[in-house]
Amino acid sequence: MSTSQYFIGIDLGTTHCVLSYCPIGLDEPQVKVFAVPQLIAQGQVDSLNQLPSFLYQAHESEMASGTNSLPWASSTANTLVGSIARNMGNKTPMRLIASAKSWLCHGGVDRRSAFLPQGSDDEVQKVSPLKATQLYLEHLMAAWDHQHQDAPLRDQQVTITIPASFDPAAKELTAEAARNAGFKHVTLLEEPQAAMYSWIDSNCDAWRDQVELGDLVLVVDIGGGTTDLSLVSVTEQEGNLSLERIAVGEHILLGGDNMDLALAYRLKMNLAQQGKQLQPWQVQAMAHLCRDAKEALLNDKTLTSVPIVVPSRGSKLLGSTLKTELTQQDLEQTLLEGFFPKVAITDHPVQSARSALTQLGLPYAQDAGITRHIAAFLSRQNQDENAGFVKPSKVLFNGGVLKSPLISERLLSIINAWLTENHSEPTTALSGVDLDLAVSRGASYYGYVRHNMESGNSGVRIRGGIASSYYVGIESAMPAIPGMAPPMEAICVAPFGLEEGSHVELSNQDFGLVIGQPVQFQFYGSTTRRDDELGTHLDFWMPEELEELPEIHVTLDASNGRNVGEVVVVNLAATITEIGTLELEAVAKDNGQKWHVEFSVRQ
Repeated sequence: MSTSQYFIGIDLGTTHCVLSYCPIGLDEPQVKVFAVPQLIAQGQVDSLNQLPSFLYQAHESEMASGTNSLPWASSTANTLVGSIARNMGNKTPMRLIASAKSWLCHGGVDRRSAFLPQGSDDEVQKVSPLKATQLYLEHLMAAWDHQHQDAPLRDQQVTITIPASFDPAAKELTAEAARNAGFKHVTLLEEPQAAMYSWIDSNCDAWRDQVELGDLVLVVDIGGGTTDLSLVSVTEQEGNLSLERIAVGEHILLGGDNMDLALAYRLKMNLAQQGKQLQPWQVQAMAHLCRDAKEALLNDKTLTSVPIVVPSRGSKLLGSTLKTELTQQDLEQTLLEGFFPKVAITDHPVQSARSALTQLGLPYAQDAGITRHIAAFLSRQNQDENAGFVKPSKVLFNGGVLKSPLISERLLSIINAWLTENHSEPTTALSGVDLDLAVSRGASYYGYVRHNMESGNSGVRIRGGIASSYYVGIESAMPAIPGMAPPMEAICVAPFGLEEGSHVELSNQDFGLVIGQPVQFQFYGSTTRRDDELGTHLDFWMPEELEELPEIHVTLDASNGRNVGEVVVVNLAATITEIGTLELEAVAKDNGQKWHVEFSVRQ
């Protein structure tokens, strides 16, 4: 800590990265956004508050000599990051890597394997989701270090934000990308919490004027790739208002990227009615163009339409360049009716029958109706079946999608319709947050608050801990039955809300541990069983209560005079690391020998 001069906050977003900083040692926090130098075109460098989370693998013929230099490097490789990557990818999408963050949390692929850009030609250099994330962080580090040579980023106290719904593997991979980029002191923070911290910082002490004891704040974060939902309760501690995160939603791969693609398909249908057909790669390129057009129409209500020029690969393909336009009417009908439909609180996401064979891609949400996902989240969190759903008294919006009053007002009106129908007071939106920069700014402020409180000073810290309860599977002891494996039971080793840095022990329960031969550990997670305590034993649960997580296959050491296949009597202990992942420890009762299972690293 002695060499650190700043609290750094990094929003490692699906579509943008933002870096904020706050000097250490101030009586009052002063959070600022760092303008990131980056190529915006060949030979043109500009400093912008956001670094687009895009990576472009340029062909050597695309870059003229000396046109890809950055202030800290006279020449860079043809792997381009930021604005220039996004702009060049609009024309040649098969060389563009986008949504690396979404791939990073996709357990169905090897996230350390180089396969992006997915589906591109063999001559395009591939990178892994882990490597792409590392490259974004390396760009931020190089840009910062160029301007702060006396305070290199690797020595600062860095907080990187992640979705609240990230699983332990995605958390660990994010931390690994940071370590690979050279960061030394990294803490992970949930994005909805970061947005709340930014709201507190922006309003100073006046934040208490917007909420009161007993309020329940619904945090709706709709970014480029995900929709993240959380509930924060306004409680009291030592006579002062305090905040506690009490629930998080599932990981919903649904956001601005889906909206851009929906707009592209709408334009594709418009062109088809004119007898003009597009190839899949053109629709993909048009989705990137629709993103810019969408932002222009949402930010400027005086615009009635934005022209779209469909890229082509020569006159033989289409005969001539195709032009179309995205109108305000196209935008409103596609976004409002498709993604924010007016639904009842009882309308939840619809899961349609899937085809037996599918492409290996991102596991996008099947139901695009974000309002149905919010209805399901509020209904699922309620412990009183007669009450129907949890009723938020305040809403905090975050994410670039909700910058538009068209969308935020629509969403607020739908939530209030649910409340009115259930004879509850309407909710209001909390104000004072820059939705593009809030997560990064909140992460810097969190670093300041955390340091202050560890030093014995006052501060507002959102209590939360881990967002799920975690369980380890225990094989039942029962006589063999032909054709039936012994049923699994579950022991809670990390209850919901356990704080990062905590170590807990199940010293009053004995288990048998098989050593010296291949075994598997089965873990489970639950976002709904929030009242289970450490050591809670489950021999039955409903399918929706526990989510079965991927197994961990290991062979535990049989040294110290023990035999292969021996069953050792052990007690269990668990540690929640500072980055919010779970490590399980088995301790032998006879001699204290320990075996560790790193739940945070699973393929």
